[in-house]
Amino acid sequence: MEVTRTRRKIAVVVPKYGLVGGGERFASEITERLARNENFDIHVFANKWVAGSDRITFHKLPIIRFPRFLGPLVFAWVAQWKIRRMGFDLVHTHHWIFHADIYSAHGVPHAGWVRNVRSRSPSLYDRAVIHIERSLMRDGAASRFFPVSSIAMEAFRREYATLPGQWQIVHPGVNVERFSTPDRATCRADIRGRYGIGAADILLLFVGMNFEVKGLDAIIAALAQARAVRPDANIRLLVVGRGNEDKYRKMAQSLGVAEAVTFAGTQVDGLERYYRAADIFIMLSKFDTFGMVVLEAMAAGLPVIVSPNVGAKDLVEEGINGFILATPDDADAAADRMIRLSDTVQREAMGSAATRTAAMHDWERLAERMERLYWSFLE
Repeated sequence: MEVTRTRRKIAVVVPKYGLVGGGERFASEITERLARNENFDIHVFANKWVAGSDRITFHKLPIIRFPRFLGPLVFAWVAQWKIRRMGFDLVHTHHWIFHADIYSAHGVPHAGWVRNVRSRSPSLYDRAVIHIERSLMRDGAASRFFPVSSIAMEAFRREYATLPGQWQIVHPGVNVERFSTPDRATCRADIRGRYGIGAADILLLFVGMNFEVKGLDAIIAALAQARAVRPDANIRLLVVGRGNEDKYRKMAQSLGVAEAVTFAGTQVDGLERYYRAADIFIMLSKFDTFGMVVLEAMAAGLPVIVSPNVGAKDLVEEGINGFILATPDDADAAADRMIRLSDTVQREAMGSAATRTAAMHDWERLAERMERLYWSFLE
């Protein structure tokens, strides 16, 4: 029986609500579900949005394009000003603002990102972001911080000598029904037929918008090794996403696997059918705070091969529902895992385990958890 509580006013901050992006999706998927609760009066502060619920009130925030460094400062200041004027019981931000009760950290500390990932000196824009983030941390003694992975959590520990408030990893969710229900046989016949991939071929799937960062070079090198060891398995790779296709076509050709690598381009609608047509999912990112495509693949029943730099590794049980390599560029290890998963019995068993893991991270379950976290703060 639902407990009757005093209606509470909740502010949610995110630049783009309901649009493309991991943090944006996280914010909208959770907020839409929380808005069903009669005890919550939810207001979203954003620059752009796609409304899915008439129970949410939207407020426009500006984004300054030039000079660029003013953008994050103006966004954060106006958000704080509007929130303070209206008076809220809880402020949940998915973006950098000066103060919030709950901060879902979809990335790592910006200073560390600039220094370690981009390997450059901070620009004026970077300095503005770092200033806002440090204000959020400095004033966060009573706040809750929810990094999306252990990678994000450890990055904050390295960047800040003392972490304020309370910290708890809250992984993103997935629409399990969307990725698990399309008929596998129909999807295999459709997608494989479209790209000339045999019904009995072992199909690796890669989904990503930055081929270099996501480790496509190591994947193609591993594919060449695996095919040399197990030519009878006819292991193939389907690449979905946007990147420098010519560069990787040439690489595949130089390794003698050009006919085994197919580029499908960006697929926004019907992506679930690509997962259901494949046998294995692989992503060897050099850096990925989480990697929601990994969870989508698991929901579709695919065992996964990921690098240690993919935050979704938190959900991978070695040899049970997937494999975690020691380094992102270890083509030998990746080839070994491809060969092991060419065994039908092991592959299907691990795929079933992956589905069970994903079921524990359905958006509905995550929304219920977030509701409990809201009330633990409010009460």
